[in-house]
Amino acid sequence: MTKLSPAAQAVLNAFNKYPLHGDHIAETLMYGALPAALRAAADQLDHPTSAHTLYAFADELEAQ
Repeated sequence: MTKLSPAAQAVLNAFNKYPLHGDHIAETLMYGALPAALRAAADQLDHPTSAHTLYAFADELEAQ
């Protein structure tokens, strides 16, 4: 695997904090890994509106 940029590595690290195994993969993905990755991606953006949108998506997923 090629070396990732620091921004891409931050997103991957956030996603990987939630192991996807066992009987609850969909729930872990929907309520943990995906929102964490969206927040990490938003942290990398310079445009506040785009970042705000990603944070809103993450909040919405976690609220389900």
